[in-house]
Amino acid sequence: MLATRSLARWPFLALAAGAAIAAALLAGHAPAAAAEDAVTLPAPALDEPATAAATETAVFAGGCFWGVQGVFQHVRGVTQAVSGYAGGKAGTAHYEQVSDGDTGHAESVQVTYDPRLISYGKLLQVYFSVAHDPTQLNRQGPDTGTQYRSTIFAANEMQRQVAQAYIAQLGKAGVYGKPIVTTLEDLKGFYPAEAYHQNFLVNNPRYPYIVFNDLPKIANLKQLFPGLYQEQPVLVAVK
Repeated sequence: MLATRSLARWPFLALAAGAAIAAALLAGHAPAAAAEDAVTLPAPALDEPATAAATETAVFAGGCFWGVQGVFQHVRGVTQAVSGYAGGKAGTAHYEQVSDGDTGHAESVQVTYDPRLISYGKLLQVYFSVAHDPTQLNRQGPDTGTQYRSTIFAANEMQRQVAQAYIAQLGKAGVYGKPIVTTLEDLKGFYPAEAYHQNFLVNNPRYPYIVFNDLPKIANLKQLFPGLYQEQPVLVAVK
């Protein structure tokens, strides 16, 4: 398991150093380099049509789910963001097995949102801008393996069409300077992760991995999407 993950994800590192950097981040000073840099992107030219529905869901994979969950917990219009697994079978949706990289699962986040307040396309813009780097193949920052792949799990044909069109739009615009490797998969099931993974960023803002890799994402969300950013995160109720 440790072979596919950054050692910075584990608690035997220098927590005092992490705390100092976290304090700087919380004060508005980001480190010189983070695992994934934010990119200013155009809004999707194609988006889902207006709906009267109060709730819809989307599932995104983009590296360690701690940071992806943390980003969407701070997005206005999102009512729930749950860390979990998608892409594999229910029987292998367990952290230790998924970490081996051979289950077909990706660490993912199920985002429940109010489409009257935020659209699927706008969620995609956040996902591609600040939640992860879509040009990294089967990895994100310090983490490697197919379980960290960049994947959009489409719940229906409309989500597939919007996501496919946006990937093509961004690729044509050449906004990254490198090819986008994000894949599209049909959502066949989402399995919530273990309780200790939920709200991890919120509960552990001075954890070294969070400090270096994920707090900058929250700062970038606030800077690039001030109208979408909400200071108080939505939390997963953990039993």
